[in-house]
Amino acid sequence: MTESSSPPLADLLQAAVTTVGGTERPGQTAMAQAVAEAIDDSSHLLVQAGTGTGKSLGYLVPALAHGERVVVATATLALQRQLVERDLPRTVEALHPLLRRRPEFAMLKGRSNYLCLHRLHEGVPQEDADEAGLFDPFEAATPTSKLGKDLLRLRDWSDETETGDRDDLSPGVSDRAWSQVSVTSRECLGASKCAYGAECFAEAARERAKLADVVVTNHALLAIDAIEGAPVLPSHEVLIVDEAHELVSRVTGVASGELTPGQVNRAVRRAAKLVNEQAADALQTASEGFERLMELALPGRLEKIPEDLGYALMALRDAARTVISALGATRDASVKDEDAIRKQALGSVENIHQVAERIVEGSEYDVVWYERHDRFGASLRVAPLSVSGLLREKLFEDRSVVLTSATLKLGGDFNGVAASLGLSPESPQDPEGGEETAPRWQGLDVGSPFDYSKQGILYVAKHLAQPGREGSRADMLDELAELVEAAGGRTLGLFSSMRAAQAAAEELRGRLDAPILLQGEETLGELIRAFAADARTCLFGTLSLWQGVDVPGPSCQLVVMDRVPFPRPDDPLMSARQKAVEEAGGNGFMAVAATHAALLMAQGAGRLVRASDDRGIVAVLDPRVERARYGSFLRKSMPDFWYTTDRNQVRRSLAAIDAAAKAQGV
Repeated sequence: MTESSSPPLADLLQAAVTTVGGTERPGQTAMAQAVAEAIDDSSHLLVQAGTGTGKSLGYLVPALAHGERVVVATATLALQRQLVERDLPRTVEALHPLLRRRPEFAMLKGRSNYLCLHRLHEGVPQEDADEAGLFDPFEAATPTSKLGKDLLRLRDWSDETETGDRDDLSPGVSDRAWSQVSVTSRECLGASKCAYGAECFAEAARERAKLADVVVTNHALLAIDAIEGAPVLPSHEVLIVDEAHELVSRVTGVASGELTPGQVNRAVRRAAKLVNEQAADALQTASEGFERLMELALPGRLEKIPEDLGYALMALRDAARTVISALGATRDASVKDEDAIRKQALGSVENIHQVAERIVEGSEYDVVWYERHDRFGASLRVAPLSVSGLLREKLFEDRSVVLTSATLKLGGDFNGVAASLGLSPESPQDPEGGEETAPRWQGLDVGSPFDYSKQGILYVAKHLAQPGREGSRADMLDELAELVEAAGGRTLGLFSSMRAAQAAAEELRGRLDAPILLQGEETLGELIRAFAADARTCLFGTLSLWQGVDVPGPSCQLVVMDRVPFPRPDDPLMSARQKAVEEAGGNGFMAVAATHAALLMAQGAGRLVRASDDRGIVAVLDPRVERARYGSFLRKSMPDFWYTTDRNQVRRSLAAIDAAAKAQGV
C-alpha cells in the first residue's frame, strides 16, 4: 500500500496513541508530520524531541503509513527492546484496521550477539580452548565453577530458545562464557559451509529481517553495513536514527583499528599449525619485532610514523599477506574441525594485515596514536579524523534519513551536529534552479511537554575557583556537601573523571549521613535500582551516568556536574580534530571541545526532569559556565531551566523541594 492511499496521518497517530494509553502532544504531532514530509520528498530531517514527547510513535506511525521498508537504528539495548517488545506491537495492532495490513517487524544485531550452534556442539577451536585453560569447556565445567555453570546453562538454553539472542537469556552469563559459544563475522564459516547452517540463529534473524517492514538494529551494525561494503541490512527506503547524538562516536568506533602484541601473538599461534614453516616463521619474527617496539611505546599521537615502527608494520603486513595466501592454499584433513580453525586464523591475520597496511599507507584523513593500559599494556590505534564525509556518502545518498534525539540542537541551532554528520549548515540549492549541491535537510525542535522553566533551576556556582587540571577542589567539595545536605540526599552526581567521582564519594561519606553509591562498586543496573528505591541515597559516577539514568520522581531532585566535561587535552583523536578545524580556518575549540561538552551537559541536565511532576535543580560547580565566553553556548544547549547563580536561593529551593517530598512520605 502506498502512502497516498493511507488514511490521514492524524487519524493514524490518534489510533496509535490511544492504544498505547497516552495522549496526543503537539510536539509529537509536529514531529510525525515532518517525518512524513521528509519521507515523501526524499529529504532528510534532524528533529530534536525532548523527554516526554513520545518520539517513538512520532516516527513509527508515519514510517509504517508510508508502506516502504524502514530501518530504525538505536544506540542502546534498552530502546531496541522497548521498540520491539512494546512500541511496535502496540502500534501495529492500532494501525492494522486503518491500514488494512499488518506490518511485520524484526530485530537484527551483529553475529556475535547470537548463539553459534557450531561452537556449542563442536567446541572452541584448540587455540582458544588452550587460552581459556580448557580443552573442552563443557567437559571441564563443574557445578562449583562460575564458568562451568554458565556453559551448562547455555547448553540447556540452546534447546529452548527460538532466537539464540544473548539478550533473551535471563539471567545473563559472563563475557568469557559467551565467547565460548559465539563467533564474530570473521570467524563464521558461512551458512553454506557450516554443518549447522540450516539451524543458525544469526542467519534466521537475517531472514526475518528480509521479510520485515521495520528492522530494528543498532548504530554499530548500521555503520558496518554502510562502511564495509558487504550489506548486512536488507535494502530499505527509509532510515530512522534514534539517539542520533551517539551516531558519530559509534561510526568512529567501527571505522577504527587497533594492534596489540597480544592480538598479534594470538594470530601467530592460530596460523602456525595451518601454514608452512617459512610463512609461520616470518609472521613470528615480525610479531617479535613489533612487540619489542610496543614495550617502549609512550602514550600520545604519532603525527609522523617513526622509521622503526614503519619497518615493523611493513614486516607485519608482508608476513600477514604471505600467511593469508598460505591459508587459502592448504588443507589438512587430519585436523579435526579444520575449517573452523582455519576461518578463525584467517580472520585474525586479515585484521592484522588491514590495520598494519592502513597505518603504513599514512592517510592524511587518519589519526594514529599509542595508548597504554595498566593491565593490558600498549596498543597502536588508528581512527578517522572525521566521519562526516563517510556519512554523507554512505548514509544520505540513497534513502530518506530521519535523525532524532533529545539533544541535537547545541548552542541554539542544529549546525554543529549537522556538520559532524556530513550535512552543510543549510540545504543550499543552485541559485539558477539547477541541481542541489548538498543533501537537502531541515532541523526541527518540537520541544517537550515539560515546562522546564517552572520545573527546574539551572544553578552555576560562579563563586568557586576555576578547576585546574590536577589536584583536589576543596571549595567544590564543600559546595557539593552543602547542596546534598539541603536536598536531603536525592542527588545524581555526574563527574568528569572516575578519580573525581571517587574522591567526592570518599569525602561525602565522611561528612554526611546520606548513603553514597559509587559507579563501579556494583553493576550499573543494580546501582540505579538502589538509587531509585531510597530517596535519601546519592549516586556518583562518570560517563555512562551522564546519559544512562532514567529515574523520575523524588529520588533524583538534584543533578550535580563537577565541571565542564571537555575532552582530555591529551586525547589524540579529539585534539587532532580540533587542530584540523583550526587549520581550515574554523574555531577548533568551539567545533570540537565545546560541542563535545555541550552534548554531555545537555544529556546530563536531561536526567533531572523525566515526568510532568518532577521538580529539582541542576547544579554546575564550574564558574566557567557563567564567566567564560563559551558559557552561553553551553547554557543554550541545556533545557530551558530558570537560571541563577544565587547560592542562597538554590539552598532555599532545595530545602523546599525536600520538605515537600517528605510531606508526601518520600
